[in-house]
Amino acid sequence: MDAYTPTARSKVKRLHERGRYDRESVFAVLDASLFCHIGYVIDGQPYVTPTGFWRVDDHLYWHGSSASRMLRTQSAGIPVCFTVMIVDGLVLARSGFHHSVNYRSVMAFGQARKIEDNEEKRAALNAYVDRFLPQRNRELRPIDAQELKATTLLGMTIEEASAKIRTGPPKDDEPDYELPVWAGVVPVRQVFGEPVPDPRLRDGTKVPLHVATLAPGADFSAVMARLAKSY
Repeated sequence: MDAYTPTARSKVKRLHERGRYDRESVFAVLDASLFCHIGYVIDGQPYVTPTGFWRVDDHLYWHGSSASRMLRTQSAGIPVCFTVMIVDGLVLARSGFHHSVNYRSVMAFGQARKIEDNEEKRAALNAYVDRFLPQRNRELRPIDAQELKATTLLGMTIEEASAKIRTGPPKDDEPDYELPVWAGVVPVRQVFGEPVPDPRLRDGTKVPLHVATLAPGADFSAVMARLAKSY
């Protein structure tokens, strides 16, 4: 299927025209970010945890210390709500009521599961490194058995998902367009900077090509989306 079927929990109700359910739109937002928030419940208490993530097809993965209470709880196979949001601009209108934000967001639902198989676990963790920069793993020493044991890896298949996206200029009340008030969009971007070498870097160690290609000033989310197609 090319699209997720919305239900009561995933259907965009407020400003429904901004909703997207096709996989292409959902995956594009996910691939433009490295960070998410995961909502779940422990003993009746809701929690939302920020963490890094990566996507492989329609599977989402996140990881952490084997001692993490969040991961231990989710390992039991509990339902989770997985969200991502990217801010693209401040929308300044002619009235306070119509000020807004241009953004891209995704809300996904699924059942968290612990990855127990070491080969699947190793492959997924290697995919995480290559999510940062494809080909990065080629230069690194392999993950060892102790590191594998100390890491809890969770994943979920996306059962339902919706993207919600706002673009474009402010939408003012028609009479307000005559007001002498500046209105428009102030773009917001996260960009790459110059690579900063580790002070303990061995003499003569050159910046690898896959790092050097990250041009300072390049838009982060655009580069991440492009790189996601390469790993």
